[in-house]
Amino acid sequence: MDANLQFWRAEGQSFFQRFLLWADVLDPLLLLKSSDEIRSRRLLLQNSGKTLSEPIQNDQVFWSTSSVHPDTDKIIPVLFRPPGNLNPKFIFAYNLSFLQFMFHTYTTGFTLLNGNGTVKVEEYPLQQKQVFYGLGAISYAACIGALPLVFMNRYTLKSSLTQLVVRKLLPAPLLGLMSAFTVAVVRSPEFEDGIEVMDRNGKVVGVSQKAGEKAVKETALSRAVLFGTTFFLPALLTYFVERAKFAKTPRALASVRMFMITSVLAGMLPVSLSMFPQCGEIKRADLEPEIQSSTEETELFYNRGI
Repeated sequence: MDANLQFWRAEGQSFFQRFLLWADVLDPLLLLKSSDEIRSRRLLLQNSGKTLSEPIQNDQVFWSTSSVHPDTDKIIPVLFRPPGNLNPKFIFAYNLSFLQFMFHTYTTGFTLLNGNGTVKVEEYPLQQKQVFYGLGAISYAACIGALPLVFMNRYTLKSSLTQLVVRKLLPAPLLGLMSAFTVAVVRSPEFEDGIEVMDRNGKVVGVSQKAGEKAVKETALSRAVLFGTTFFLPALLTYFVERAKFAKTPRALASVRMFMITSVLAGMLPVSLSMFPQCGEIKRADLEPEIQSSTEETELFYNRGI
């Protein structure tokens, strides 16, 4: 079992434990580490001889978990590492239709590079298949996100109720839904072709579509919670700020909204990532018959991805 997954399995048993760990892993300063530094720390981590009964306690594990994919052992590009998600500019500008495409492009790229990497597709390269799916998901999500504003402007619906629904209430659930949709589409090969499941010693037992489906569902739900909440709460708080007239000018109101989005995003990112274990567990009885017959373990493990 990869050192990253060993760490999450040993140290991330509860939501609160995972939240505290993600708070460290999401340190933006980790984005400044060079590839050579990450590789050297990763090598130390792999050669440390630590086991699940002796959890790793030093900071080298945070370098690894924030920068290295546990399935492929490759360093994730800087922009698409978990700490890189702490950037509110796309959410802040989500109401601008031409930037919705950029937002979904980034989140799709993040999903593509941080999903489970054990999927095997024989017909053509997995990366090619996921990129093709991703382009379709990005286009669809961007169009759906822009549709309410286009519809409102096309039919000149300017009533206060329409403005409230389209500009304040609808974007949050729509953004959450489309974020979950892009995860499901981009990572669909995981439940179509299956992902590797391991026993408690890290030995691969088989490839399971049911484990892949569980991994994708959990990640899609966490992504919907992350972006739906990050859009909804600042909009709600900004509404009360406007009513109370705390911000006297449009520029001041925009600054308050940016501060709220940044604060909510910084808090919700570790919350959403902590909703489900990174080293996922699934009961043997819930897996395919051929996997059930190949092991006596009652619980098996897999990389959920993020």
